[in-house]
Amino acid sequence: MAEENAFLKRLKNGGNLVVAEGYIFEFERKGYLQAGTFVPEVIIEHPELVRHMYEEFVHAGSEVVLAFTYYAHREKLRLIGRENDLDAMNRSALQMAREVADKHGCLMAGNISNTTAYVTDDPESHKKVEEIFKEQIEIAVEYNADYIVGETFGHFGEAMLALESIKKYGKGLPAVVTISAPATETLIDGVTLVDACKRLEDAGAAVVGLNCGRGPETMIPAIREIKKVCKDPVAALPVTYRTTPEEPTFFSLTVPGTKNRAFPLELCTCLCSRKQMADFAAQCRDLGVEYVGLCCGNSANMTRIVAETYGRSPPASRYAPAMEKHFIFGEKAKFKDAYTKDMRAHIGGDFD
Repeated sequence: MAEENAFLKRLKNGGNLVVAEGYIFEFERKGYLQAGTFVPEVIIEHPELVRHMYEEFVHAGSEVVLAFTYYAHREKLRLIGRENDLDAMNRSALQMAREVADKHGCLMAGNISNTTAYVTDDPESHKKVEEIFKEQIEIAVEYNADYIVGETFGHFGEAMLALESIKKYGKGLPAVVTISAPATETLIDGVTLVDACKRLEDAGAAVVGLNCGRGPETMIPAIREIKKVCKDPVAALPVTYRTTPEEPTFFSLTVPGTKNRAFPLELCTCLCSRKQMADFAAQCRDLGVEYVGLCCGNSANMTRIVAETYGRSPPASRYAPAMEKHFIFGEKAKFKDAYTKDMRAHIGGDFD
């Protein structure tokens, strides 16, 4: 009798997983990845930093090490003349992910993504995209991924092709397929978000849902509708920015007080608060979302908040805020009264 897949076992009987995405934006902020191309050259140039980020997210509560192979595919590498690095880049990312996952008792996922090469009515582009998926999936299988993530698709057709490719080349590994929700409820090729998720579920995806594109406020309503029709586990992994019904995706956000587009270099002006992240995680928990996390804009402290809201106590929780110990904002009885009063008056504001 074949051993039950570890990923499916975790989700069995109402189980859930906290999953950190968002490596691209974190490395861009740190100065190791170029905004625009968003190609993860850091895997080759500074592999020790990739390993450290895997460790950082696990420390914060991620129960999956998602191999950093997003945009490490042939079409993206072609833009910067590094197609010959595809094999080494994917192998390095996957090997480190497997090692970190094994060290901490986590799952490890392979990763394929939107290719920027898919054209709805162009069969030749579909063949090219399948080859792109095939290359990455086969390497992920070699490194014993527990499952494969196909993510951030704006076309239903490309999402379905990703699922079909995982089934075809993935040696039976389960598939998580997530769509990047657009400003409307309809994908580029005319399929609605809800119908897309249902059709992917019916075609054999173990988990379906949304990632990237929308922030918490504008993703939750769509997740609520998806949960009504999908019976298998649903995924919700928004960007960490304050999208609104008027500006529903992080591409459409404007810098507060201006009409200037925030994406991608000024998105820091639109970052969600910690409380907003906790509220999002609580809504997902109450909706019964089984696969929860954060995408672009994610950081370790935000992953910790999601994990704690889902009842986890990761190592990072040891360092969760304890503002009652702060000499200005904490319990006055614990500090010298004269100093605290003077300091509160000096910085301004009513704290009582």
